[in-house]
Amino acid sequence: MSAAHDEISGAAGATAAQARFASGLSFDQLPAEVVERTKTCVLDTLGCCLFGSTQPSVRRLAGMVAMEDAGGPAVLMGTARRASASMAALVNATAAHSFQLDEIHIQATLHPGSAAVPAVLAVAEGRPSGRPVTGREMITALVAGYETGLRTGMSARGSIFTRGYHNQGATGALVAAVAAGRLLGLDSLQMQHALGIAGSQAAGLMAVQEGAMAKSFHCGRAAQSGVYAARLAALGYTGIPQVLEEPYGGFLSTIAIPAQCDGTLLTAGLGERWEILNVGYKPAPASNGSVSAMTALDTLMREHRLEAGQIERMTAFVSSNTLNHCGWEYVREKVQGVLAAQMNLRYGLAVMALEREATAAQFAEDRLFAPRTMAFLPRIHVEHEPKYDGHGGIYRVACRLEVHTRDGCRHDAEVLFRKGSNEDPMSPDELQRKFLGLAGPVLGDARAGQLAEAVSHLERMDDLAGLSALLATS
Repeated sequence: MSAAHDEISGAAGATAAQARFASGLSFDQLPAEVVERTKTCVLDTLGCCLFGSTQPSVRRLAGMVAMEDAGGPAVLMGTARRASASMAALVNATAAHSFQLDEIHIQATLHPGSAAVPAVLAVAEGRPSGRPVTGREMITALVAGYETGLRTGMSARGSIFTRGYHNQGATGALVAAVAAGRLLGLDSLQMQHALGIAGSQAAGLMAVQEGAMAKSFHCGRAAQSGVYAARLAALGYTGIPQVLEEPYGGFLSTIAIPAQCDGTLLTAGLGERWEILNVGYKPAPASNGSVSAMTALDTLMREHRLEAGQIERMTAFVSSNTLNHCGWEYVREKVQGVLAAQMNLRYGLAVMALEREATAAQFAEDRLFAPRTMAFLPRIHVEHEPKYDGHGGIYRVACRLEVHTRDGCRHDAEVLFRKGSNEDPMSPDELQRKFLGLAGPVLGDARAGQLAEAVSHLERMDDLAGLSALLATS
């Protein structure tokens, strides 16, 4: 096959253009609403990191890092341990993605903060110059990483997932590399090579969605790869110069489906339209498609005063993405652990019907095969709704739920946008409660409050050392 078959239309020069934007971005160019949204992203991500540090999978990874004896200046959040920048990025980013509560940009199919925030903080704690890193520098670096990486995810138009790759492990490496590189002050050519190095490390197989611990590890490796890429580029190490648009062996031509890609989205609106403003937050520890379906069921049960025993059957009509991602049969032989329940739409609907809420308690290890839940599952069906496909991915997690009751009635509800998205946002109070609920049990309520306060005026911080100190336990 000729390499021409894999050309990405409209992508010429995209890697260089992204590198120029990222290396040249300054804090003064950022609109006030972008600065505020970035601080919200930081707070939400730090809450996920801290809560994630308590998860068994993350503790095992931290144990491996201790065995490596990779000491250094960077904190392993939620612990008293420190490690090298690359190892801290690995552990902290894994923690951020470990309980399905991290922010998401739906059209890019990406949780950018989970890769970028740990990478930037890890590099900040060990920046070679030794000069303190300011909050303004952190914000600028994060925006650079978000804006370039999100556009790369958007340009794939969902085809990275269709191909069977995990966007978080693939595109996440680019986000982290640019964010870390901007903090290190890479020039445009060095940034271009950082993208090329990170793109070569992109990975992650989507079969992990059935419960493997490796799903969150993909995010950790993406952040670690970004740190490696930025630091190597600073030393003159070279990568693939046109990694995004290269027609043979490039990022999109290999990991995505070229015919489905739109290369113009790689650079469209850079510095004018801010994609970070389209990042949404998660109210429940479940896949986005599951959250939409659970919201629809909750609405119907409240409006019609239904109880689980009255439900004869229900059918969730979803996009092809949701069908493949979380519509699979929830059976013992497929379920490897808590993640499987979090990723499964059927399980989410069952616990919402039976317990009327979806918190961490509903996804505890000892609840995965609760007899009541397993007995309710045969009443739940999932079918494809073609109208939710296309449209640039904006309806990717939409759901129309049809519920039939034992008395012969039928009730319908449609949720086009997940709670926590820009279309149905969480309030500042809801986001604050979410953060304190995640961070409080790890740091203590008083310290968690101090951390939230510090992030609220991040742009006025002269040295991030104080922020890092709040993330460690004694």
